[in-house]
Amino acid sequence: MSSLPTLFKGRILESLHICTELQFLHLFHRGGNPGKNATLFIKDTKFKQVPVRIYQPKSPSAGRRKGIVYFHGGGWVFGSIGSHDNICRYLARESESVVVSVGYRLAPEHRYPVPLNDCLAATTHFLETAEDYGVDSAGILLAGDSAGGNLAAAVCQTLVSKQGLPEVRAQILIYPVLQAVDFDLPSYQQNRAVPLLFRERLVFYVLQYVKGDASLLHEVLRGLHVPMNLKLHFRKWLSADHIPKEFKARGYKPAVPISCDEEVYEAVKGLCDPECSPLIAEDAVVCRLPEACIVTCEYDVLRDEALLYKKRLEDNGIRVTWHHVAHGFHGIVSFFDKGFFHFPSGKKAMDEIVKFIKSL
Repeated sequence: MSSLPTLFKGRILESLHICTELQFLHLFHRGGNPGKNATLFIKDTKFKQVPVRIYQPKSPSAGRRKGIVYFHGGGWVFGSIGSHDNICRYLARESESVVVSVGYRLAPEHRYPVPLNDCLAATTHFLETAEDYGVDSAGILLAGDSAGGNLAAAVCQTLVSKQGLPEVRAQILIYPVLQAVDFDLPSYQQNRAVPLLFRERLVFYVLQYVKGDASLLHEVLRGLHVPMNLKLHFRKWLSADHIPKEFKARGYKPAVPISCDEEVYEAVKGLCDPECSPLIAEDAVVCRLPEACIVTCEYDVLRDEALLYKKRLEDNGIRVTWHHVAHGFHGIVSFFDKGFFHFPSGKKAMDEIVKFIKSL
């Protein structure tokens, strides 16, 4: 099975009753020990009982460094400190920052809000102890890709109301999941069957995170989980009307409104919580957020919610640095250094992120 994609290996093993697909994904993406590095001190430890891996540049620094708290992607159900080791090493080395990679607990065994609370606990600890790691407490960024981008955005929003902590300097959101309300945005229609993230698969992951199973997948795909009054309330932020025309040119058709199923709503109403869907947070929260770097990909179901979040931030006076990968697909940044599977546009996105960090 070594030549098969990871996802299909998991499905085959589940059909053979050897293990579930999610159990296989947990194991496959666990990663190994950090090993030695010529330019970085790398250490595994825990922040408030949450596993973290710390990357500290060995080169001398004239002052305190910037700090980056990184939340890995993987749909909240797989991925690990080990699976994103290459990204964190690169960010630490190239930006000369201290990177803390967070090993939050995974769904479906640990549903919302457990992963978010783990990320919040690790971030809070680092904000409180940054100087112990040679980091300027006023220069800490939160970063993440995909589901990790969701967690980064949610932690940023949560921290704006926390008293007695240093403010987060910036947020880096790499093709983030930012809402679970509308799965008929143009990018969901255009890229519904584009690897590496299918429309149906994204909803599967979201439901594992919030509910612990995907039994209501088709109901949520149809939009039965959102009451009409909430749809109307969210429309000022979450509408294809706010997406630039050039992103709607590729076969988009507005969806026909559909009534809510109250039982479905009650079963998954966490999907309409800003902690799960940061895009729908109130302006009173959004206007207090730090500046952002947002990476989007053309062939990604998540493209449009990132574009809408970009607009929301800018409408509230928040500076946004945007890098769009015109021919990119979801997950491309993880392949920036993968030899035969190397994608130059993924490397360019990584370098744009480093450039953003160094500009702060």
